[in-house]
Amino acid sequence: MAEQSLNDFPRQILQQRYEIQQQLGKKAGRRTLLARDLETQQLVIIKLLTFSSDFAWEDLKLFEREAETLKAIDHPAIPRYLDYFELDSSSSRGYALVQSYVEGKSLEEYMTTEGRFTETEIQEIAKALLKILTYLHGRQPPIIHRDIKPSNIILVRSGNGVSQVYLVDFGSVQTLASKAGKTVTVVGTYGYMPPEQFGGYATPASDLYSLGATLIALATGIHPGDLPQKNLRIAFESAANLSPSFVNWLQWLTEPSLERRLTSAPAALTALKTGQLRTTEQSAVSRNKPVNTLNLFWNAIWRSTAIGGTVVVMSAALYSTALMPILGSYMGLLIGTYVGFPIAFGNGFLVAMITRLFFFPLKNPYLHQRTVSIISTILGMSIAVISFQSLHFVGNQTSLADSLFWVIAPSVITGLGMGAASKSIAQWYEKQHHN
Repeated sequence: MAEQSLNDFPRQILQQRYEIQQQLGKKAGRRTLLARDLETQQLVIIKLLTFSSDFAWEDLKLFEREAETLKAIDHPAIPRYLDYFELDSSSSRGYALVQSYVEGKSLEEYMTTEGRFTETEIQEIAKALLKILTYLHGRQPPIIHRDIKPSNIILVRSGNGVSQVYLVDFGSVQTLASKAGKTVTVVGTYGYMPPEQFGGYATPASDLYSLGATLIALATGIHPGDLPQKNLRIAFESAANLSPSFVNWLQWLTEPSLERRLTSAPAALTALKTGQLRTTEQSAVSRNKPVNTLNLFWNAIWRSTAIGGTVVVMSAALYSTALMPILGSYMGLLIGTYVGFPIAFGNGFLVAMITRLFFFPLKNPYLHQRTVSIISTILGMSIAVISFQSLHFVGNQTSLADSLFWVIAPSVITGLGMGAASKSIAQWYEKQHHN
């Protein structure tokens, strides 16, 4: 290894292999360097920990943990471990960690030069980072980054969009070897740290809070520590131009209380994709006092009968009038009433049963709405086919054209009417559940 001083840039060569190109960062006892690997001719990142006057053994512990962590993991969006060696020259003593170079700019740099990010960009970044965290938190033991912030996220753009996102700087990483996840060192960055991390405690949900604070910074262009707080929550809503559902998700991600925060990256990703509502104090009370069963059945039945039955009757009348101008209206009203209201009544009962058995209390509004709508559409259409067939063609041979005009088309209308009625019931149930 060459004996030159580390201050002698750019000619310094470490380990007779790594030619220093420039210094990227510096803080007490640490430096981050960009170098070229003379064996592979690839650019690499070298992190140096030197024994200076302010050196602490805890720094060495974290440095070695970072090296061990990078060596044990393999993910395309995380820098690869390349080398680790000891510095022992006349000018410097310490340790060096070599990792792959990620080409791109940090989110912090983009914020400085371009300002705020759009909601679409922020959501793309969020999804990419949640996939990375799913990998890290899914390791055994789980790996907690503990310092997610704009400067530790590298973005590669494709035109004006997001091409690739990288999570870097594992200098504060922790592995949850114990169930409690208790640590003795407080690490992280003010504004991006969750409350529990100030007490030396970190869980996978701690990374989610830091991610949420980072996304808030991208949306507002303001450091989270400079935003106002209300009951320890980051009050970012007025400073960001975001949709209500995304604001709701960010609030859930940055809940000060661990008990009310999203607990896992997969759950956060699912909630983001589906628009699932966050768990608040108000909804927690609602879960303990779910919608009364009799109230559920009564509302489901009358809403389905009123909406679904009316849709079928009116559609049948208009459809029959178009086919038979003279008697069509009367026949349509008669047939629609005979078929539509009984099916709608049964549909209401069915929706209430499904809701009571599988969504009581409500777990996922989006899934509930989709489930009852699809089931009602399919069953409503199927029962209508049987009903219209028996009403109009009992004992008669029917052509394909007759079936299309008199059975299939009105049955499709009936099914869609039941689906619309069930969606209305689901929306009412969701509103009642959160009141």
